[in-house]
Amino acid sequence: MLNGFKGGSKIIPSGDSYTRKCNERRRYALWNESTFRTKAKITLKDKRLIFAIVVFVPALLAGLVFAFEATVGIIFLIIGLALLAISSEKAVKHSIGIATAFKLSPLMIGLIVVSLGTDFPEIVNSIISSALGHVDINVGDSFGSVLTQMTLVLGLFPFVGGAFKVKREEIIVMSACEVLAFIASVSMVEKGYISRMNAFFLVASWPLLMLITRGVMKNSPSLGQTSGRFSHHLFLSVLGFIGVAVGAYIVVQSVIALSVLFSMPEYFVSFFIVAFGTSLPEIAVDLIAIRKKQYEIAMGDAIGSSIIDAGFSIGIGTLFFPGNVSASLAEKTGLYAIMCSIVVVTMLALRQKHDRKTGLLFIMLYALAYLTIFILF
Repeated sequence: MLNGFKGGSKIIPSGDSYTRKCNERRRYALWNESTFRTKAKITLKDKRLIFAIVVFVPALLAGLVFAFEATVGIIFLIIGLALLAISSEKAVKHSIGIATAFKLSPLMIGLIVVSLGTDFPEIVNSIISSALGHVDINVGDSFGSVLTQMTLVLGLFPFVGGAFKVKREEIIVMSACEVLAFIASVSMVEKGYISRMNAFFLVASWPLLMLITRGVMKNSPSLGQTSGRFSHHLFLSVLGFIGVAVGAYIVVQSVIALSVLFSMPEYFVSFFIVAFGTSLPEIAVDLIAIRKKQYEIAMGDAIGSSIIDAGFSIGIGTLFFPGNVSASLAEKTGLYAIMCSIVVVTMLALRQKHDRKTGLLFIMLYALAYLTIFILF
């Protein structure tokens, strides 16, 4: 019996010297091809490194020479936001592992566990900014985060994972909780001062809304067994949350410095810039969930995070450190975010699916916020 391989139309015996030479040539060709690809990747990385050095280093040096304080403030803001995003992603990943061990459904994991994890930057930011007497940063970040999550984050879903169906009952119940919490917050900040009693109401409303939501929704199957040990997930979750706390402190200090330097209201900087940065964990985690077809986790996190931002994250800081807030700015931006939330839930509930048409509409609502707010002020 001959062992060989098919050349073109005939079988060449493996014992033939010609076959051995062909095999050697093939191995040599494959080695050359692998070497070429490796060198190409290294060359591409080198080109990117050279581009970064040529473009960013001179810009950084120029900024440090001509606008030292502004450049340093922006650098630390970027560092803080990056630390928030990375730490939150790790904390949430291992929090899901903990929640899965308790056999929670995907929707409840997203609505409660993941949303608390991805919203940890806003919660820590609320406590730190309120403690430093800058409640505008707290409210601006929370209101801006609701707008970002209900429009931009939800709008990106179908562009990443394609169209998918949504359950009308779940969308209505979750979004109703978010809108009610948001209305309560706006009605309190329009007075220009958040008292300890107001804050207590906002904090206490979140667990009550979650109990109502869980009672109304039908139970869905859990994700099954989690990989890794419980202690492993717990340890890495704690480390991730510590990183979030450090990142939030850096962001708050950077915002204070930049707002003073450019004579801009802290509320504006927090609503437009910090809110996007503290929403990066939602963007990162939810888009990963969408790619893995875990639609319920992604939807639960996006809306669940908005519920927390609309009440809990504002109240937790002012519960310990009550303070003044720019009533006019907070009221107008809050009302616009409420309007956007109502449009989002109406479209999803009526169509019972989320595709690129609704996604584009939600992203346009987010972009329109910049134009609308600047026209109003």
